Amino acid sequence: MRVMGIDYGSVRIGVALSDPLQIIAQGFTTIPNNSNTIDELLKIIKEQNVEKVVVGMPYNLKGEVGSKAEEVERFIEQLRKNTTIEIVSLDERFTSVIAQQTILSMGTTKKKRQQNKGKVDEVASAILLQNYLDSKKDSVRG
Repeated sequence: MRVMGIDYGSVRIGVALSDPLQIIAQGFTTIPNNSNTIDELLKIIKEQNVEKVVVGMPYNLKGEVGSKAEEVERFIEQLRKNTTIEIVSLDERFTSVIAQQTILSMGTTKKKRQQNKGKVDEVASAILLQNYLDSKKDSVRG
């Protein structure tokens, strides 16, 4: 069984999946945020044998819920209405910044970055999911 990571955005949603042993997170895809989003996610959940979804919660710098976090909470509720699998939220502050830095450090050209803006969302979802998987491992060891 896999875990899915979601980096929610108003325009695009980054999706990452763990390996079946839930050790490694990898970017999977980016989907447009539109009226088909929930259906697309449910399709991935079913096809990829996902048992849990981790959604990034964009708290503000003080760790408080702002307007963007409220939008994500509404998205989570919509997803919960359509599936019975567990959905958890995780603080995602700075994952997009880290994703941008990662893509830059890989030597991706400016032209390629502009052509594939969704790559940042996909990488951010993988970073978020890896943070979740690592925290699960630490709690088992600890």
